[in-house]
Amino acid sequence: MSLLPVEEAQARLLALTEMLPTEQTPLADCVGRWTTANVMALRDQPFADLSAMDGYAVAAGAGPWRVTQESAAGGPLPPPLVSGEAARIFTGAPVPPGADSILIQENATRVEDYVSQSAGDPLLPGLHVRRRGSDFTEGDMLLSPKSLLGPAQLGLAALGGHGALPVRRKPRVSIIATGNELVAPGAPIPLGKIPSSNTVMLSALLQTLACDVEDLGIVADNLDAMTAAFDRARHADVIVSTGGASVGDHDLVRPAFEAAGGTLDFWKIRMRPGKPLIAGKLGETAFLGLPGNPVSAYVTATLFVLPLIRHLLGNPQVLPFISSAPLANPLGSAGDRDEYLRARLTREGAVALTAQDSAATKALAQADCLIVRKAHSPAAMPGETVSIIPL
Repeated sequence: MSLLPVEEAQARLLALTEMLPTEQTPLADCVGRWTTANVMALRDQPFADLSAMDGYAVAAGAGPWRVTQESAAGGPLPPPLVSGEAARIFTGAPVPPGADSILIQENATRVEDYVSQSAGDPLLPGLHVRRRGSDFTEGDMLLSPKSLLGPAQLGLAALGGHGALPVRRKPRVSIIATGNELVAPGAPIPLGKIPSSNTVMLSALLQTLACDVEDLGIVADNLDAMTAAFDRARHADVIVSTGGASVGDHDLVRPAFEAAGGTLDFWKIRMRPGKPLIAGKLGETAFLGLPGNPVSAYVTATLFVLPLIRHLLGNPQVLPFISSAPLANPLGSAGDRDEYLRARLTREGAVALTAQDSAATKALAQADCLIVRKAHSPAAMPGETVSIIPL
């Protein structure tokens, strides 16, 4: 089986699945998801003419005015004022009919029931008044379909009268770590064993998206054990395994996946690190078998797992954002696979880190971007522009 170009592999992976169904979801659980329909305002905001300052609501002009009432936020709508009257008013309170300006309290002098302007420019109609519907009115479109819901968007929806929004169901992701050499993080580490880091790393990476992650634990390099793990994960929308994806005697993920009834779509990508990537379907569940080396797992998750989750959630931009930066240190020519080099952005540009081995996790922790180099790219010198993926 020839190596598949990264772009073709990404397209084939996304074609394996449909976006998840829409559900009405409470606002508090919508963050990081995308709307599937127009979100329309159910009310005017502000609901009435409101004061933007503490002071006195008056008819624009010269005073003094007689204070006849008070208006506070959350109170009843005030009765109208007649000529020469004023209302003591507070920020966010409704402006009484008959008033069109706010005399702020710093510019006001009050003597018993009368108030006059003692400082400031002459009052003009509309001064310090937030007009009804000046933000939006009932029936306005607040959010279009495929809008990413962050704090500001959720606040807007709440002000618009909504308690829930139409978004796609959260994907369920099951993670399987494979390898006889693995022990749980924090457990005693016998000679010849290593802590399992990929599940922790991938779970944290997936937390950047709205999905539910299930850790199915460490599975030994045993065909029956791996097949049983796939059976336990059938309820998920996506299964992600790490390790056992290559061609060694103990690399059993692919045969176990097929023994469980899975159908392989592609295997092996023209990239470094991350060549032995497996993708397919187990019933309606998408499967991605990532390499076991942590850097390879991280890079392939960035290029394949995260795009798949974005696709299921209805994100219109599923692939990693690719930017550009000047190169800060020289690079040799690329090999016969696309390269994803750990790097850091500095004032001088992108600095490729020295350690690029797929097991060098310290360099991964130090990186804040990947330099993307196409196969057979010539050597590059400082100052040349390179493509980067921010991490």
